[in-house]
Amino acid sequence: MASDPYPALRRRLMELLHLSGEADDAEVRHIITELVTEAHREGYLSLEERSRLSRELFASVRRLDILEELLEDPAVSEVMVNGFEGAIFYEKDGVLTRWDKTFSSRDKLDDVISQIVGRVNRVVNESSPIVDARLPDGSRVNVVVPPASLNGPVLTIRRFPRDSITMADLVRKGSISKEAAGFLTRTVAAGYSMVIGGGTSAGKTTFLNALSSFIPSGERIITIEDNAELQIQGIDNLVRLEAKSANMEGAAEVTIRDLIRTSLRMRPDRIIVGEVRGGEAVDMLQAMNTGHDGSLCTLHANSCEDMVSRLETMVLMAFPLPLPAIRRQIASGVDIAIHLGRLRDGSRRVLEIAEVDGMAEGEVQLHPLFRWDEGRRALVKAGQLRHTLKLERAFGRETGL
Repeated sequence: MASDPYPALRRRLMELLHLSGEADDAEVRHIITELVTEAHREGYLSLEERSRLSRELFASVRRLDILEELLEDPAVSEVMVNGFEGAIFYEKDGVLTRWDKTFSSRDKLDDVISQIVGRVNRVVNESSPIVDARLPDGSRVNVVVPPASLNGPVLTIRRFPRDSITMADLVRKGSISKEAAGFLTRTVAAGYSMVIGGGTSAGKTTFLNALSSFIPSGERIITIEDNAELQIQGIDNLVRLEAKSANMEGAAEVTIRDLIRTSLRMRPDRIIVGEVRGGEAVDMLQAMNTGHDGSLCTLHANSCEDMVSRLETMVLMAFPLPLPAIRRQIASGVDIAIHLGRLRDGSRRVLEIAEVDGMAEGEVQLHPLFRWDEGRRALVKAGQLRHTLKLERAFGRETGL
């Protein structure tokens, strides 16, 4: 054959898979074999070409083409595809590296993107050029296509460890001190509400998963996320909710705000929000202030002080409330702020843990408990917890914190 038969075979394969409904890997391989054999009859294909087509067609519907090699490496934490003609980068052990491979055609990159978003019943096209999705292993995916992207289709995959990272693992890796980990273990169990902040790829979701392991097993927990990524362990009474975009079939949008509000009618002990980005901050604060002690969430911020400012701004995005009222909500709802960051060597660390210590002169007060000491390269204790009532109720007066 003069031209590559892959595009036509791929279109025919998708038609057959659509007609056959849910097909397992063996059925997909059988259909591909029939298609490649038929193509061979119509125009001679060498054994090498048939093998290549079979492999690439299967990868296009059951794998992620050339990206599969990167995703099979557990040390790779992020993959970035900067368009068909652009470079592919990956992060491994905290170091960003340009890969020496690229997609062989625009069609193959489009196939990978279609496969990913199709699995979670989402669509990406010119009318809806930005979409968030996830892989079956929980990896977070972001896709931006033209006209929003000038590079062509841009695909970013954020991976999470296959096995849940525990607090002991974080201590062993030096991400947090043993003393600070012990402090958080007890305060989470006692029902202190916490906000975890940090920049992109600072490890917020991983840290939230580790914290959640200290929630008493008898509680009812509701998790709320844009894309289901949390790996809550040891909780039998667990409900997982996920936001949904509106689609062309007429399904209505379900937002994080909708889910937080409805979760309050589901008798939760605690609510865990994967990430607070906007007006849902007001709903999260109301939950923390209406008896749901021990609730947890993450947000993007550059310090514990910045977390307070970000919460104020996000509440104002939803309601033009007086600033003193917003600050009172933060001061009474949030107990502990935890700031994570990435150092120049690529390592992820807890850089500060602060107690929300009420208000003074109209400002939310933060009382530092642990701080990163760059000179000592360690997280060191900076203060004693002042509000110990929840700890005393849970463990008695001898809290030791």
